[in-house]
Amino acid sequence: MKKVVQRSIQILFLALFVVLAVVGKIQIWMGIFVLSALASLVFSRFYCGWLCPINTVLKPVTWAKNTLHIKSFKVPNSLKKPWVRVFMLLLFLGVLGFTIKTGKKLPVLPISVALGFTLTLFFPEELWHRYLCPYGTILSLPSRKAAFRMKIDQSTCISCGKCMKVCPSVAITKEGKKYTITKNDCLVCRSCAEACPVDAITYHK
Repeated sequence: MKKVVQRSIQILFLALFVVLAVVGKIQIWMGIFVLSALASLVFSRFYCGWLCPINTVLKPVTWAKNTLHIKSFKVPNSLKKPWVRVFMLLLFLGVLGFTIKTGKKLPVLPISVALGFTLTLFFPEELWHRYLCPYGTILSLPSRKAAFRMKIDQSTCISCGKCMKVCPSVAITKEGKKYTITKNDCLVCRSCAEACPVDAITYHK
């Protein structure tokens, strides 16, 4: 039931994003993002897993690749450097500032969707979610203090590792037999909870 509700919300907001882009009112979406960034202080990066149009269009790509057994290229180590995330964020803010100052309407958000989609055709989702997405980088900052988050109940967990395998942002780490979720990297997409065979992963304080 939760999965159906989540997919419905994702499709609804993707449709809203497309409509706003077509009618030239994409600034309204930026308003939604700003409100979501503020809300992430409490609810973590729920925007990424539930509202983000980029994440929504990436899911079918990953599903198709898994179904057709198409292997992704490994994420280059050079793109995992911290400066890459900083550069992408500064580039995004620079372009956004340019559009505001000049009044020119550059399709920043549609380009981001197209870029994320194209990259995921060849690489795993983590390249975009973890290292390149400027929106994710912004949301990762307030999410560090979030009250609500995805958590693994260690008393229930059987250390099967299925959650770690499906996490699109590589937010799950392992120490010994213990798996933990880094909340500022977690998309709150619930992929881990869906994969868990013992329901050890839930979203709460």
